[in-house]
Amino acid sequence: MQLTDTDILEAIRQGNERVFEVVFRKYYQALCNYAFGLLKDMDDAEEIVQGMFLKVWDQRQDLEITVSLKSYLYRAVHNTCLNRIKHLKIQDTYRQHVGDFMENNHVSATDELYKAELEARIAEAIEKLPEQCRLIFRMSRFEELKYQEIANELQLSVKTVENQIGKALKILRQELAEYLPSILWLGLLLFHH
Repeated sequence: MQLTDTDILEAIRQGNERVFEVVFRKYYQALCNYAFGLLKDMDDAEEIVQGMFLKVWDQRQDLEITVSLKSYLYRAVHNTCLNRIKHLKIQDTYRQHVGDFMENNHVSATDELYKAELEARIAEAIEKLPEQCRLIFRMSRFEELKYQEIANELQLSVKTVENQIGKALKILRQELAEYLPSILWLGLLLFHH
């Protein structure tokens, strides 16, 4: 049964993660491409789209959308991109006054530390997954295989692969709970099928 925008919004307001995940998968890549067209930087584009989805989820109970869901998502990304462009222009002016060297080194050192800690925690969490679950998750996220390709290789049904990925994401969310909300959708954000 095809859900209307009204049904989808109501489900998200009520905290339905499955419906939210469907919306995320449906629009994520197209929104990233749209943001990339404005920013010319895919990392920034992905960060903005991820941030927008997290904001929608965090504020789901107060969500009021008067246009179509698709229009709402594109408008939110568009406005955030424009704000980022303005912010970057201000930042560039500031850098000229303060000096590139100090600021860039400070930011990158902090980022690298956080990233290294996060990667270590993610690796530990993945190791705790049951064996088949871990294998399927790695094939999907790190080898970038599609569900059908994994199913063929392991001689499983696509439904089993989907269920194992769902199980992996659920376990990872629990294991990485202290990092919420910044990596709430980590499993989804790594690669998209």
